[in-house]
Amino acid sequence: MTRRTKVLVLAAGGLLGVFFVGFGLRALIAKPLREVDKRIAAARDKLAKVQTERRAYFTAEDRMKVYALRAFADSVDQASARSGEALTRQILKSGLQESDFTRLPVGPRKLRGASEIGWSVQGDGPLGDVIDLLFLLQESPYEHRLENLTLSTGEAPGLVKIRFRFLTLVLEPAPEVDRKELVPKFTLESPERHLYNEIVTRDILRPYLKRPMPPTLPGTPPGTSPPSTKPGAVPGPETFRIVSLSEWMGQPEIHVRDLTLQKTVRYRPGDQLAGGTVVCIDYRPLPSHAFLRSDCRVVLKIGSEYWAIERGKTLADKRKLAVTELPEQVARAK
Repeated sequence: MTRRTKVLVLAAGGLLGVFFVGFGLRALIAKPLREVDKRIAAARDKLAKVQTERRAYFTAEDRMKVYALRAFADSVDQASARSGEALTRQILKSGLQESDFTRLPVGPRKLRGASEIGWSVQGDGPLGDVIDLLFLLQESPYEHRLENLTLSTGEAPGLVKIRFRFLTLVLEPAPEVDRKELVPKFTLESPERHLYNEIVTRDILRPYLKRPMPPTLPGTPPGTSPPSTKPGAVPGPETFRIVSLSEWMGQPEIHVRDLTLQKTVRYRPGDQLAGGTVVCIDYRPLPSHAFLRSDCRVVLKIGSEYWAIERGKTLADKRKLAVTELPEQVARAK
């Protein structure tokens, strides 16, 4: 091997050595750098995700504060009291009689992030006033929902029966907000209310009226009143109807309508009614003696026996209770 060949071999070997050493150093240096780059990219992705979640959290918090401002209160008890008070105000504002309506609490029912509470309402009144009530409830600025709304003919011309459930939400936990009295967007004097006047004008729920009886019965001398309408006759128990079994400020109330004088009298536990003493109001939903659902009834004690009168029935419709039908508090005290 000549000297020139040796030089070329050494030069080639040196170049190869430098090449391998360079690649080795590059691998030793580049690999940690790539790991650092990966960690930096992962940290950036994580930071971006945190920032996105943070923005979503504050957006959701602002939205929840808007809902919280429209809630009646932050606790179930306060919301139940304030919603019941608002419901009573709307009934009176509509021109309806508070004594003609019953309000039974509903719930609370646990939901995700909230509790649902409300009132089961039923009563009767003039169609125009009932439309006013529904309009006021619909335009209420507070968070609520009306469901199971039913309207039917009342017991007299121009009267309708209404039944619905008024529900609202209590956020859990509720964000801190500065509460203030909310004002509805529309009132009974607004043009939006007049759009419903056609319902009252057409009187679509007017009950069917039978042809009036002739002034005299066959065989009755002219000018003689029928025995049932004889002046001075003492009204029987069938002329007194239970129109409301409500609870106001924790005190049960029984409203009895005198169909003859068209007056309503209020009774409470301990008062005398239908020849007995009012014991309590039983709000348990039970099948009645006519195989129909009965939502509530007044319990009377006559002598040593207990009797019940369903809401909507007259005092003549009282029925004797079996031991198994007695409310728990009455059965314990017996």
